[in-house]
Amino acid sequence: MTRLPGSRGAAALVALLTLTGPSATWAQGHPQETQQLPRPAQIDRNGVLILIRSTLLALQHGNETGNYTVLRDLAAPGFHDANTAARLGEIFASQRTQKLDLSGVAVLDPQLTLLPQIESNGLLHLAGFFPSVPSQVNFELLFAPVDGRWRVFGISVVIGSAAPTAPPLPQVQGAPSPTPTSKPEPKPEPKHGPRRATPPKTTPRAGSEDKPVESAPQ
Repeated sequence: MTRLPGSRGAAALVALLTLTGPSATWAQGHPQETQQLPRPAQIDRNGVLILIRSTLLALQHGNETGNYTVLRDLAAPGFHDANTAARLGEIFASQRTQKLDLSGVAVLDPQLTLLPQIESNGLLHLAGFFPSVPSQVNFELLFAPVDGRWRVFGISVVIGSAAPTAPPLPQVQGAPSPTPTSKPEPKPEPKHGPRRATPPKTTPRAGSEDKPVESAPQ
């Protein structure tokens, strides 16, 4: 069986639909030997998002109601003929037991691990995951051209561990930063008025007395 990157092995494989037609070997993990290599698909980002979300939301609808006729009716004839609604219910029974919620695909942007490409058998092939907590939803999808539109031909959904997150930045240990203190308010400068000249003070000598000055005799 096909496994997606980041899966937890066979026990983590939630569902892999049985396919018929030219992609049967792909579903069983035995690729056909062809000389034609895959080529990039001519499809824009909005078209890719519509295909992914409409398919996985149809699967979510079936898991919630137990009725997979909508998913089956939206699929390509090869998928429709190979899988009855009852068979789809059996394939996705483990998802209903685990109460797997895929509603987040309506708002989250998928991260593609395999850009859309056209396989040698003419099928559109892409893969990726929706990051979420505590686990992420990995998907791999095949679409067949039917009346000018891409319709689902194969779907694989795997629950894996969430993408690793960067560790927190280490805190540098050092001297504690000083606690900010309020700056003292500047004191107002005293206002000086006009200055007066004052005579220097003299210190009287010990034993001296002030005597009147006598005039010299004529």
